[in-house]
Amino acid sequence: MRAITIREPGPPENLVLTEVPDPEPAPGEVLLDVAATAVNRADVMQRMGKYPPPPGASELLGLECSGTITELGEGVTGWQVGDEVCALLAGGGYAEKAAVPAGQLLPLPSEVGLVSAAGLPEVACTVWSNLVMHAGMSEDDVVLVHGGAGGIGTHAIQVAKALGATVAVTAGSAERLENCRQLGADITVDYREQDFVAELAAATGGADIVLDNMGAKYLDRNIDVLRDGGHLVIIGMQGGIKGELNIAKLLGKRGTVSATALRSRSLESKAEIVADVRTRLWPLIDQGTVLPVIDQVLPLEDAARAHRTLDEGGVFGKIILTAK
Repeated sequence: MRAITIREPGPPENLVLTEVPDPEPAPGEVLLDVAATAVNRADVMQRMGKYPPPPGASELLGLECSGTITELGEGVTGWQVGDEVCALLAGGGYAEKAAVPAGQLLPLPSEVGLVSAAGLPEVACTVWSNLVMHAGMSEDDVVLVHGGAGGIGTHAIQVAKALGATVAVTAGSAERLENCRQLGADITVDYREQDFVAELAAATGGADIVLDNMGAKYLDRNIDVLRDGGHLVIIGMQGGIKGELNIAKLLGKRGTVSATALRSRSLESKAEIVADVRTRLWPLIDQGTVLPVIDQVLPLEDAARAHRTLDEGGVFGKIILTAK
């Protein structure tokens, strides 16, 4: 099969389309004929040699895909050959075929096409597991989402709004902030010109939950923006990996700081998240209340171009790579 491989860690040009052996489904897995995959920030980090796949995972890029089941591994029930699905992966999406644990499959939503569905599993499982399952978001909460224009951000806006929360976002241009407002964001902050701590203090008195993709760079100000009893959830490190935590501030607010990752979780943990997403979030997607936000669709052989575009900024939502 054709797949994108990394010649060596480095720039997007090091992504090359090559022939690799077809995967085979292990017990408990299915084999997918991949229709499309999506480009995530984690793929960029792996391309640069900074985010290796967990033990036992495919070395290929790609943390999600959509496609059609072509083979069932031993012991798989509840799915049939020919089912159209989307899937959460630990790796392997940038290819024409992928082996996927059955517990990480989701049915194709009724309001989403097969190609667009490739942009759902990673963001859906990340947002739902962090905002709802972990932080316990409720309709009375003020939720601050950093990187509101990205794949995670555009999905988080819709989910939080659908569940009744007040949604604040940061982004880097007037156009991107307007797009966030169109998705349902109530408060928008241009991080180049405005201080999100001051803006949230004036509008709502702060945030109950902060979903943060920046890490070290925003750590201190994220504590500042928390309301009493607030929860900072760190899911990325685009702004660095080491920061200083003012424990006195945190104690004064009775705040919580947690850091979570999806890719490195056990199969059992991922299956639990996927099951909850299917039960509680998927109906909102089936109804069209929450939908994937797709910036552009490119063929698999243009993976380098897709990474270069993501590196340059300006993407709103997800970039999709089609395998056919």
